[in-house]
Amino acid sequence: MRFRYILSRTAGAILAIPFYLVFGMLLLVFHPLQVISRRLGGYEAHKRSVVILNLLLLRTLHILGAKIVFKGFETIPSGRPLIIVSNHQSAFDIPPVIWGFRKYHPKFISKKELGRFIPSISYNLRHGGSVLIDRANRLQSVKEIIRLGEFISANNFSACIFPEGTRSRDGVVRRFKAAGFASLLKAAPEAVIIPFAIKGNHSITPDKSKLPAAFVSLEYTALAPVEPAGREADAVLAEAEQRIREVVNIDVVTPDIKK
Repeated sequence: MRFRYILSRTAGAILAIPFYLVFGMLLLVFHPLQVISRRLGGYEAHKRSVVILNLLLLRTLHILGAKIVFKGFETIPSGRPLIIVSNHQSAFDIPPVIWGFRKYHPKFISKKELGRFIPSISYNLRHGGSVLIDRANRLQSVKEIIRLGEFISANNFSACIFPEGTRSRDGVVRRFKAAGFASLLKAAPEAVIIPFAIKGNHSITPDKSKLPAAFVSLEYTALAPVEPAGREADAVLAEAEQRIREVVNIDVVTPDIKK
């Protein structure tokens, strides 16, 4: 365990420069491409540029020797809006959602601070159909979440929510909070719930140094749909949470050099 940890961190430190260089260049290059696509081709062209960007962002993880696996997407029903309920491990959680659910036009609930100054990311949050909330203003947050629910309901799109509220840096799933999910479900009661298990992303940057780890295994699993009809939001969310826990909390290993 100790040898693997040292090897992963050493290789990650060596590969950090090319990894972050390519990652940053993609964000810079795709920002004007998004602007041009949206202005000349409208929503669909903008969406395609965002999907391609996030596929390439995923591919940058191969620079670190990461192994990436997607599972379960064949179980997702079509012709209905989706509410994607996911655990949250790192800033790298967004690309697998956008790429994996690309057929379902995923939108996000994001804090307003991310809507500024981040190349590509901020532009997509502002113009791609997602909503930006002020965590200090509960009324504004609820209104925006309801607006998002109505939007995905009208278009059969999907919305992704991270009910833990913050990242789990050790990979262990924290207790889900129902408030935002309940508002989203109320606005889109015909939506089907898709639990989405993110496993391994916490290992990409396992400490606050921001130096990445190499040779990590990343697994993204769309689990069996949860039907919300006739059920309380708390019960629906609890079922989604339990399904994610059964996948993610098994064999979670937190890097620890003392082991």
